[in-house]
Amino acid sequence: MRKSFNGLSGLVRNELGREPTSGDVFVFLNRNRTHLKLLHWERGGFVLYYKRLERGSFTPPAIKESQTSFTWPQLVLMIEGITVEKSVQKLRYSR
Repeated sequence: MRKSFNGLSGLVRNELGREPTSGDVFVFLNRNRTHLKLLHWERGGFVLYYKRLERGSFTPPAIKESQTSFTWPQLVLMIEGITVEKSVQKLRYSR
């Protein structure tokens, strides 16, 4: 967890093969899952969010093998420490 803007954007580009300036949020966890960094590109430059837990650990959402991303609500739940056992997303009415 020593890397900052340049190191993390290099990891995204070289290891993940993604463009860090795409506007996506890239999540980095340490081995013990007690530290979390989020790298995000906004109009003026990179933003880095960092959270360290005093107790407990982050639990990433369950994703399938072929899946490489998760949704914004799943990210928020992970940061807040909420584990969802089962969820059903209901259809919304659209006009």
